[in-house]
Amino acid sequence: MTGFIVRRLLSSAVVVVLTSIFVFVLFFKGLGDSPARNYCEKLGPGKCTAQKLDSIKHQMGFDRSVAYNYGQWAKGIVVGRHDVYADGKLYDCPAPCLGISITTSAPVWDDLKQKYPATVTVAIGGASLYLTFGVLMGAMAARWRGTPLDRFLVGGSLVFSAIPNYLIILLSWIFFSLRWQIFPDVGYYPITQNPAKTVAWMMLPWLVLGLTSLTDYARFTRGQMVETLEEDYIRTARSKGVRPTIVLYRHALRAAIVPVITIFGIDFAGLLSGTIFIEQIFGIDGIGHWGLQALQTPIDINVVSATVLVGSVLVVVANLVVDIVYGLLDPRVTIA
Repeated sequence: MTGFIVRRLLSSAVVVVLTSIFVFVLFFKGLGDSPARNYCEKLGPGKCTAQKLDSIKHQMGFDRSVAYNYGQWAKGIVVGRHDVYADGKLYDCPAPCLGISITTSAPVWDDLKQKYPATVTVAIGGASLYLTFGVLMGAMAARWRGTPLDRFLVGGSLVFSAIPNYLIILLSWIFFSLRWQIFPDVGYYPITQNPAKTVAWMMLPWLVLGLTSLTDYARFTRGQMVETLEEDYIRTARSKGVRPTIVLYRHALRAAIVPVITIFGIDFAGLLSGTIFIEQIFGIDGIGHWGLQALQTPIDINVVSATVLVGSVLVVVANLVVDIVYGLLDPRVTIA
């Protein structure tokens, strides 16, 4: 197990480095000198002269090689930097330095720490609902396979999945918050300040996120359960007189849940990278909403690149955790 974890950590580190290179080249070099022009235009009408623009380009490193600039950027993430240019002056950016936001003139990492709890709150609440109820629905459909209950669960999930997620989110907000006022309108309260108020304001986003995803998990769990229930060891357990509920939930579900957990780990990492539609419609100031705002003119390139990089790292970490959990849950898998 130790050797496997070490190898996976090393390979994950390589993937993270390659991802960081891709992010840097894509955002810092792919857009040309537009970030420098954005800073120059913020100086005001008539102040963005050709000489001033050249000076900003020099301060931001556009007159140097890609390798040098990437080295400085990577150095900032590890040990910080004291020469990050923004708004006509140099900033002190402590590690992990992801740059200075063009809109707030603050270190991107500081803004990220402020936005992230809202996204984590949305992700944990919604993911808990769709994993729990999706797996239960799938297990029930497999247990009563071919019955009206099975057809209702599978057919209903297919119909529900055919509706775009953003439309369900929007309609839920319009009817349940605005028209019927069953839930609060929009906003977010930190759970550390007022847990009860956080739950009240997050309940509708959690329910919507759970409903839009549980159908996929129900269908996938049902498929895995149907295959597992045909295994020889399940027939053996039944022939020995083991109660059906124990066969279903203790034996069959344990084997069928492994690939479900694998998919859940990647999906959850994606949620932690930003629930854009949920945050935008319900006015939750998380990193999804934050990254979407950064794409508006002028593009806040440091914020956009930071959200992409953080999301990529989360997916890599999720893959590592899923591989380890896979081996612990499934005795048929050997980790060496």
